[in-house]
Amino acid sequence: MLLEFHHIMKIRSYRLAINNVIAREGHTLDRSIEVEQAIAHHYHTLELSAFLPSSICIPPTKDEKKRGSLEVVHKHGPCSTIKEDMVKPLTVEEIFSHDQSRVDSIHSRLTTITTTGKKDAKTSKATIPAKSGSTIGSGNYIVTVGLGTPKKDLSLIFDTGSDLTWTQCQPCARSCYSQQEPIFTPSSSTSYTNISCTSTECSGLISATGNTPGCSSSTCVYGIQYGDQSFSVGFFGTEKLTLTSKDIIDNFYFGCGQNNQGLFGGAAGLLGLGRDKLSIVSQAAKKYGKVFSYCLPSRSSSTGFLNFGGGGAATGVKYTPLSTSQGSSFYGLDLEYIIVGGKKLAISPTVFSTSGMIIDSGTVITRLPPTAYSALSTAFKAQMTQYPLTKALSILDTCYDFTKFSSVKIPKISMVWGGNTNVDIAASGTLYANGISQVCLAFAANGDDSDLAIFGNTQQKTLEVVYDVNGGKVGFGNGGCA
Repeated sequence: MLLEFHHIMKIRSYRLAINNVIAREGHTLDRSIEVEQAIAHHYHTLELSAFLPSSICIPPTKDEKKRGSLEVVHKHGPCSTIKEDMVKPLTVEEIFSHDQSRVDSIHSRLTTITTTGKKDAKTSKATIPAKSGSTIGSGNYIVTVGLGTPKKDLSLIFDTGSDLTWTQCQPCARSCYSQQEPIFTPSSSTSYTNISCTSTECSGLISATGNTPGCSSSTCVYGIQYGDQSFSVGFFGTEKLTLTSKDIIDNFYFGCGQNNQGLFGGAAGLLGLGRDKLSIVSQAAKKYGKVFSYCLPSRSSSTGFLNFGGGGAATGVKYTPLSTSQGSSFYGLDLEYIIVGGKKLAISPTVFSTSGMIIDSGTVITRLPPTAYSALSTAFKAQMTQYPLTKALSILDTCYDFTKFSSVKIPKISMVWGGNTNVDIAASGTLYANGISQVCLAFAANGDDSDLAIFGNTQQKTLEVVYDVNGGKVGFGNGGCA
């Protein structure tokens, strides 16, 4: 009996030991799964097809159509209304060259070197057209609007870094470049009116264009030149602007270009979304409350939207305060720090406060202070050691060759803005591909830590970016468009 009792207790002890081992192993297994999930949370896994261009346009969903007043497409993508034979697509080197011209122009607009060696706000104004001018760069994204009565559809580059909206007009007194749609003829519209040289609106062109307006037979003449030396000069007038059948702006001030030259890629002109009183944002303030949003698609074969008013904002948008220290036209933001693969980069906050930063729809590649970019590149490389590095791609110097891989895993990059607003950059906004053999980190360094930093359109892809000017804030919502 005693022997049997000992035998039973030994079996129970053995079972208890087994259960303890199972419990420990199970806990270890659960912990391993938790660790793997945490690691996965800080990485994007991408198929190689993500880096290949597509020739098929992916139409917007019904939800995107409802939310967006205007459809946004990449100028050289298959969804664009501009045909390939209208303009030759730019090479990567040309895109980055124009992008650098835009960045240089933004810097020149905001600062000038004085005899003391310090950078001060630029106050001097030049005659038409100005050498410093405004900024257009590659002008990647376009929208189609209606102008005049009867309405004529025009494809315009939309730009948060410019204020004046303009289009080419007949008769072209000097020259007009080739564009997709017929050039607008104001004499055929019953709603067009010229603006007088003595009007306050004519004087407003000084701040909107950086140039002193001219006068021709009592009609106000505008002139604007861009960083790549493209320009538009013509009459300043008002017209009926049609965004959608229900969204119409009467007596809209715009430039009617009689002399236009440059690399506008077949687009009929430009839609200015800056903060000046002559931008469409200010002119339509009574109707939309100085609120607009857009979403840039992840690929040139997809579509995004540009929406005016607060009705299209997605839920879950995170807001950060607008900064006004970067001039009256640009949208300034305060960058606090950057996270790569879940790890905060060791960058002094003074690096970002010294440079300042703006968000810009027309700059392709985000520019960072050299100190910040160096830390970002180093951290990114440290988490990408399994992939071979390759030669630089123009201004991009952290590049990889993915030809021997079927899929790749890249660390997520997050930008943390003022107010502790954490915004994750989409995978399509992290890398810039020149084919699968040359895929690069889509960030670049400025020339100096004191140069203005710029949050570019590549990093804005798929985010719904909401501008609430009166509210003094900019918001970011993930998954805004395809």
